[in-house]
Amino acid sequence: MNKETESYVDMLRKFGTNFGLPQVDVEKLIETNRKNIEALGESANAAAGGARTVAQKQREVLEAGLREATALARSYKPLGNPQEILAKQTEFAKKVFDTAVHGACEPAEASLQSTAEAVKIIQERMKANLEELRSSVSRHAEDLTLQTPW
Repeated sequence: MNKETESYVDMLRKFGTNFGLPQVDVEKLIETNRKNIEALGESANAAAGGARTVAQKQREVLEAGLREATALARSYKPLGNPQEILAKQTEFAKKVFDTAVHGACEPAEASLQSTAEAVKIIQERMKANLEELRSSVSRHAEDLTLQTPW
């Protein structure tokens, strides 16, 4: 092939090879980006699952609180003994408080767990990206060492 018929791509490839520039593996680049997108999807699914769990726990807490309030309202007798009324109100307040505390802990734990899972997925993908890059660079360095004429 003479200089007039040599394509620009071939000239750039030859230029890159002569100066030891890294070759781009387009298929590997596409595969890496596909894996990154999959990891983002998995991370989003984990976060969404956590949000569903938190919403469900909050609903359960609300339902439990409403059941307690209904039970108290049914058993309330305003003409009863003032000490009994005070005891029932205290018991109700304690149940509401316990339900609220329990209800706050479970969603918080579920949220923390789903967030940790989502972050872990991204961290693992980033680690894999770094390993792939390190492997690619070391292979390229070996190739350059083998090609060096001196």
